[in-house]
Amino acid sequence: MPDRFLNKPTDTLPILIKVMDGVIVLIAGVLSYLIYFGIDAFPIPPHYSLLGFASALMLVATFSSTGVYRSWRGSYIGLMLGRVVLGWVVTVISLLVVLFLLKASEDYSRLLTIIWSATTAVLLIGERLLLFYALRWLRMRGRNHKRVILVGYSEVTRELIRRINSATWTGFDVVAVFDDQATESNSIEGVPLSRDLAEIENHIKNKLIAEVWITLPLRDEARVRHVLHLLRHSTVNVRYVPDIFAFRLINHGVSEIAGMPMLDLSTTPMTGVNLWIKAIEDRVLAALILLGISPLLMVIALAVKLSSPGPILFKQKRHGWDGREITVYKFRSMVNHQENSGRVTQACKGDPRITPVGAFLRRTSLDELPQFLNVLQGRMSIVGPRPHAIAHNEQYKELIDDYMQRHKVKPGITGWAQINGYRGETDTLEKMQKRIEYDLYYIEHWSLWFDLKIIILTIFKGFIHKNAY
Repeated sequence: MPDRFLNKPTDTLPILIKVMDGVIVLIAGVLSYLIYFGIDAFPIPPHYSLLGFASALMLVATFSSTGVYRSWRGSYIGLMLGRVVLGWVVTVISLLVVLFLLKASEDYSRLLTIIWSATTAVLLIGERLLLFYALRWLRMRGRNHKRVILVGYSEVTRELIRRINSATWTGFDVVAVFDDQATESNSIEGVPLSRDLAEIENHIKNKLIAEVWITLPLRDEARVRHVLHLLRHSTVNVRYVPDIFAFRLINHGVSEIAGMPMLDLSTTPMTGVNLWIKAIEDRVLAALILLGISPLLMVIALAVKLSSPGPILFKQKRHGWDGREITVYKFRSMVNHQENSGRVTQACKGDPRITPVGAFLRRTSLDELPQFLNVLQGRMSIVGPRPHAIAHNEQYKELIDDYMQRHKVKPGITGWAQINGYRGETDTLEKMQKRIEYDLYYIEHWSLWFDLKIIILTIFKGFIHKNAY
C-alpha cells in the first residue's frame, strides 16, 4: 500500500469502506441463500437479487446518516461496533417496512431474512474489527498518522501531549504548540513552543497539519475567538479541549438538547440500549441461578432457623439506584439484637454477634444469595457497587468526594471493588476510598463484557476472602 495512501488525509479509505459494506451485504445474501435453499436453487431469483442491491444501497445511506463513516481514530472500538449494529438494525427494519407497504413481504422467506440479517451483522462486525486493528497496527508503526498543533500552554496541554505520545495507536502526532502568553520555556514535553499566533496558518500549510486543537482555558473566550479568526481561511479540523481534568468524570461525553451542545461531566451509563441489555442480563442470569441453587437455599434456610431464634432472612434498608431506598435481603448471620437509631456497626473479626452458621455463611458469601431475589425484583443488579448501609452513606458522603456517584447504577451482589479485594470491614477511610475508586471505575467503563468478566472472576476468587467475617 503506497505511503501517500497511509500517511496523507484522503477520501479514498472512506469510499473503499462503503464499497466493502455494500459487498458484504451481497455476500451475506448469497451465503444465506445457499444455506437455506442449497446450491441446486441457483441462480438466485431476480426479486432476491433486487432486494440484495437495494439493501446494500440502503445500508450505505443509513451508515452515512448515523455517523458510522465518521473518523473513529482514537475512539473506543465498542462505540464503533455499537453504531454499526444499530445502523444495520435500522436498515433491516426500514426494508421490512418498505416491503410491507409494497405488499411484497410474502414474496420472501422469513427464515431466510433472519439468517441473512444475522450473517450480515456478523460479517460487518468482523470487517470493522479487522479494519480497526489493521489501522491500529499500522499507526503503532508510524503509518497513517495525522499531524496536530495545539494552541494554548497549560497543564491540559501537557497531559494531552503525554497521552498522545503514549497512545501511538491513535495515529496523531503533536508537532507544535502555540501560545502568545507563554513565558516559561521554548518547548513543552519535547514539542516546540511558538509565541507567534500569526504563524499558525503558515505552519498548517508548510507542515501538512491535519488538525488544530485549542487547549485554552474556558475563561479565555476572547483568545479562543481570536484563534478561530486566524483559522478562518483554513480547512483543517479544529477541536476544542476543555479544561475538565480537575473534575471526576463519570461517562463523560457530548449531548445535544434543544439544539444546544452540552458537555456531559457526570451521567449514568444505564440509558437507551444499555438499560435494556443490563435488565435482560440481570433477569435471565438471576432466574437461572436461583433455579440452580434452590436446593442449597432450602438447606441454608433450615440451618439458619435451627442456629438461633429469629427470622431466616435479614432485611435492611440500603440506597439503590439514584439514591432511592431499597430493601436488601440476606440470610441472617447474627443473633437478634437492637442498635441505636441511625447507627450501624460493621461486623469485625471475632464479632460475638455472629452465629457459628452465620460465620460460615459470611466467609463463603453464601449469606448474599437471597439478593438474587432483589435482582429479579429490579432493585439490584448481579454486578455493581455493593450497597452500603444508609448510616454509612450518610457518614462517608461527607468524607469522600464523589461518594454518591456510585448510585448512578443499581447496586450489585458482586462488583469490581470486591474482585480486587476491597470487601468486608472498612475500618479506615483509606479502605473505603479505594473501594469507591473501583466502583467509579466500573461505572465509567461498564459494558456487558466487563460484567461477564466480573461474574467469572467472582466464581474463582470472589466468594472467600480474608476480609469476609
